[in-house]
Amino acid sequence: MEAFLVSAGVVALGEMGDKTQLLAIVLATMFRRPWPIAAGILVATLVNHTAAGALGAWVAHALGPDVLRWAIGTSFLAMAAWMLIPDKFDEDSAARRRRFGIFGTTVIAFFLAEMGDKTQIATVALAARYADVVPVVLGTTAGMMLADVPAVFLGDRIARKVSMPLLHGIAAAVFAVLGVLTLLNLGDVF
Repeated sequence: MEAFLVSAGVVALGEMGDKTQLLAIVLATMFRRPWPIAAGILVATLVNHTAAGALGAWVAHALGPDVLRWAIGTSFLAMAAWMLIPDKFDEDSAARRRRFGIFGTTVIAFFLAEMGDKTQIATVALAARYADVVPVVLGTTAGMMLADVPAVFLGDRIARKVSMPLLHGIAAAVFAVLGVLTLLNLGDVF
């Protein structure tokens, strides 16, 4: 349960103001059909994070415990720094994919946008940290849905009322704490 909850919380915070959340708002504005967009986000995230989780599990197996601890701790600290850099989204790339329908466009756009994204890298690190990949993937997917589905349904209203720099700062602090705890070998605390 810990792996699920930590993964969901970290990714939900990390996703705030992320390019995929901006993509959700753009798709909602463009298509005005939230249910196929939400379903597309779910499918793309499950596929992407399952691959990331498998990579994380492989990394955990391939590295020894000391090297793994330093790799995970350093990656969490890097994620903290990366959270402080605002994302940008290319609206033209989403518009070019309209020929696949709402669901297909969302799956393709989200899958590609998640490649190498903060939340995908966090999924790799979390899967390497916890022994069981399934709760990590389910947690990171739940975190994505918690952050992106309200953006689909409420779009611009949320973006105007929420301080993205504040959310990015909170997420950076969470990643930094996880990194320090891991480096100090206090990872069982969280």
